[in-house]
Amino acid sequence: MEQFQNHELEYVVDEFSDFDDFTDSPRSSDVDDDLDSDFEDDFELSKSKNDTSALEARNGKDIQGIPWERMNFTRDKYRETRLKQYKNYENLSLSHEELEKECKEVEKGHNFYDFQFNTRLVKSTIVHFQLRNLLSSTSKHDVYLMQNYSLMHWSSILRKGKEVLNVAKPVVPTLKYPGSLSQTLSRVQISTMTVKDNLMVAGGFRGELICKNLNQPGVAFCTKITTDENAITNTVDIYHTPSGLMRVMAANNDALVRIFDTNNFTCLNQFSFPWSVNNTSISPDGRLVAVLGDSPECLIADAQSGKVVSTLKGHLDYSFASAWHPDGLTFATGNQDTTCRLWDIRNLSQSVSVLKGRMGAVRALRFTSDGRFMAMAEPADFIHIFDTKSDYSKCQEIDLFGEIAGISFSPDTEALFIGVADRTYGSLLEFNRKHFNQYLECIF
Repeated sequence: MEQFQNHELEYVVDEFSDFDDFTDSPRSSDVDDDLDSDFEDDFELSKSKNDTSALEARNGKDIQGIPWERMNFTRDKYRETRLKQYKNYENLSLSHEELEKECKEVEKGHNFYDFQFNTRLVKSTIVHFQLRNLLSSTSKHDVYLMQNYSLMHWSSILRKGKEVLNVAKPVVPTLKYPGSLSQTLSRVQISTMTVKDNLMVAGGFRGELICKNLNQPGVAFCTKITTDENAITNTVDIYHTPSGLMRVMAANNDALVRIFDTNNFTCLNQFSFPWSVNNTSISPDGRLVAVLGDSPECLIADAQSGKVVSTLKGHLDYSFASAWHPDGLTFATGNQDTTCRLWDIRNLSQSVSVLKGRMGAVRALRFTSDGRFMAMAEPADFIHIFDTKSDYSKCQEIDLFGEIAGISFSPDTEALFIGVADRTYGSLLEFNRKHFNQYLECIF
């Protein structure tokens, strides 16, 4: 992964994703947190003046609250300009001519998830332009995200945010035992995070690893897992072994993947690879791990031994995203060549499909727990939701403006959360799964 210094913890935003020059709307830091007590209808909860509800969106308000009517150009014109001028970041400059021919024809315009709510009371931030796993949902009402030095919890029922952990202050581990690698950390710049089974795990810009049990006070474990000069923790994952034991996997720029026990957080194993590891994901049965990094090739390795069992070829640049379908047979890889490749574990000689984004790299991939949909996020502006039952030939395209800090389906598949990092319109977007032939459709 590209080494990137970020001493000021600024958002990494393209000039066209920051609207400061185009609107007199208040900055997100100036948002009035007072809640409006007037309900728009029986289903409208109190909300900030700068938030957008489904009802307001149906009545014509922009879902991000961007006041296009006060600007000297339309949304369509701005989109046209953005598409022309956005520059996708590439590490390897290779011709995409043949790649374009491989891409699957996709039928756009479908609507699998409906816009539900957008709040600017919490707003995602990012610290590295290539790392976008900074948001994690644990239910259709609960989502965790990074906001500067705070790990925040947002409740979509209460419509309130709460700080869960502040990493600008000294982070002191509560779990200490002889031989423990735990150490006090301070001013950690969180580069990646995930939450699962009441465990929050975050990785830091200088090789930190932080593990917090959400149902317990304090931080159970924190340390610097590497002292390498370019030590960014690029991705963290929580998974279960075939025997049911819970583990934490951390991948770093020092080309190592480390496995930690979740009882005492000892490092059980580490695997070395020939390049910086940008992303890992574990198969549903816990036996295999997809390993992606600073190489056009992606690897499939044994999750217990780290031994590479297959090398996947087809991408043209570095990879930063992967995800497994719940059936364990299909998995997806996302690359800076602006494509996602789908693979069948039973025949890895070539990918089975190539899906194309609109303007940038594929930075995040997520499947719903029932395997019906796959979400693919670009660095900015576009999230694509594919219907897997149509062999990924039907797609919903969510079109917004701003850098995308992370995407997450709720475990029950009912909600999709999107973190937007922008100086003015940084926010958290919520979409709800569309259900047909249900009486509630007539009122929502």
